[in-house]
Amino acid sequence: MKANRTLILNALLIVVLLVSCKKEENNPPPTPPPTTIAIGESYQGGKIAYILQAGDIGYDANVPHGLIAAPSDQSTGASWGCKGTLIQGVNWNNAIGTGSQNTFEIMVLCSTIGIAARLCGDLELGGYSDWYLPSKDELNQLYINRVAIGTFSDVNYWSSTEYDSDLAWSQGFPNGIQSKYQKSNYAHNVRAVRSF
Repeated sequence: MKANRTLILNALLIVVLLVSCKKEENNPPPTPPPTTIAIGESYQGGKIAYILQAGDIGYDANVPHGLIAAPSDQSTGASWGCKGTLIQGVNWNNAIGTGSQNTFEIMVLCSTIGIAARLCGDLELGGYSDWYLPSKDELNQLYINRVAIGTFSDVNYWSSTEYDSDLAWSQGFPNGIQSKYQKSNYAHNVRAVRSF
């Protein structure tokens, strides 16, 4: 009887230990946002590119959140990829806070190597691996704040927002114009972002 109780207690202890174990993440623990932050400051692997406003997905009036831009381009000539394929969920998904999901969907449904979304989604930079291709509206914030962020070229950059099965949105950094381009026929620059 005593042996059975010891066996049961040991089994319970093993179950508790296994259940309490947590999978280790690749990303370092998030540093809390400073009480005052400014666009263009170095922070969590890049430069603060945008601070969320009321109405943005993830906005919290008590805790600043926003976008961090990688300190340099991930490519100076990548295609969006998968021309002729409609990536369900990313067409017209252009709001701030949607780029990460867009990137995930593109990477799941488009296996092409070297495309804009994959360059960002596979990126490990500054101790972080949660980078993504910005949505159309997120990319526009990079354009608006390009001087404070720095190191942008006067060329077009891809967004993760699809227009249809053949076209995706891009933004010209010389002039701010957002245009639709053939997914695979044009090579544009790529700049990754991550959320904080």
